[in-house]
Amino acid sequence: MDETDADAPGTLCTGVITIASDRGLEEDAAGETVSDLLEADGHEVAVREHVGADHDTVQSIVSRLLDRDDVDLVITAGATGVEPDDVTIEAVEPLLEKELSAFGELVTVLGYERVGTTVVGARTLAGVADGTPIFCLPGHVDAVRLALEEILLAEAPALVERARGPEPAPGAESDDGGIDGGA
Repeated sequence: MDETDADAPGTLCTGVITIASDRGLEEDAAGETVSDLLEADGHEVAVREHVGADHDTVQSIVSRLLDRDDVDLVITAGATGVEPDDVTIEAVEPLLEKELSAFGELVTVLGYERVGTTVVGARTLAGVADGTPIFCLPGHVDAVRLALEEILLAEAPALVERARGPEPAPGAESDDGGIDGGA
């Protein structure tokens, strides 16, 4: 995707992180699926990384992506289950200012329709940190595909826009007062 594509209305630049200790970037089917689906929908993958399932490393890399000006959205895949080294949810949750709890509920309902009660062991998380939506998905390709095709591709552009808030008018200065006096 060239630079003009990334500037097109509705085009999101996404940071994709796969968390797994048992495979590398070359064997990363979940991260590849996230990237492929985003790009097929006209979005850009600004950065794609792979890290092991270490709490501090996961938290640090997500935080680093939140600081980037070229990342509108962060999607993680992996380490969200119930095994001892599944640390993504615990690492990302403290970074969130607002949680999007309906995302996890919807993924659970859709997952149940496809795989039945097996979905009880799958965890997801979504929220907003520093004006950037973050979605933590399981590392299974089918779960990634379900979350992106059924929810994220349709909703992410509007969520990014709403999380950022209104753009100030050109030349307008912010007094940070607002109606409530900035309280």
